Amino acid sequence: MTRGGRPKDREAPERRCIVTRESAPKAGLVRFVIAPDGAVVPDLAGKLPGRGLYVTADAKALATAASKGHFAKAARQQASAPADLVAQVEDGLARRVVELIAMARKAGQAVAGLEKVKEALVGGKAALLVQASDGSARGKAALRAPKGENTHVGCLTADELGLAFARDSVIHAAVLEGGLAKRIGDEARRLAGVRGSIYYDAPSADGAVDDSADDRTAGEGSRAERQTTE
Repeated sequence: MTRGGRPKDREAPERRCIVTRESAPKAGLVRFVIAPDGAVVPDLAGKLPGRGLYVTADAKALATAASKGHFAKAARQQASAPADLVAQVEDGLARRVVELIAMARKAGQAVAGLEKVKEALVGGKAALLVQASDGSARGKAALRAPKGENTHVGCLTADELGLAFARDSVIHAAVLEGGLAKRIGDEARRLAGVRGSIYYDAPSADGAVDDSADDRTAGEGSRAERQTTE
């Protein structure tokens, strides 16, 4: 109980990073387990059996854990981390974010395209503003993320975001209020950490994708339709 008789808020569960030795909420760390053959296996869903070893969702911390023997030290046994561990984690997290946004789309909890996103934001229906990292900074600056913390996702490319909406590419999207918004936000923060993405601010416009292409869907065809003809 806190002063005044009010119950203390439940804190998010924390784990200690085996590299930094600092404790942090589990949502910001990547869990690993050691397979019977000693291989280090990323457990992005946090469901694999065995003792969990946690590393901060940061490319440098992950690379250090793999190259400096931190997994073996923490597990007190032989452990072999693959040379491409950081890439494995990054690819896996990106896939999870894309799949979650796709689930939200199918559930009617995500929209894409500049006008639909504007409508969701103005109407107060959007929980997250999702914008492609390679979209133009000027175009993305025209939209404001919903009020609150961690409401802007900017760690996916236009092609990756397009996968979630079965399009060639998407620059602007919004995840609506609902059960998937928090999961998407949590996974996106981990991916942003690994990629070194700027989570709140739009990235540089260098090499940016034309935002106007986001709404030019006529004649584009869905990704699924194109795959059946390839």
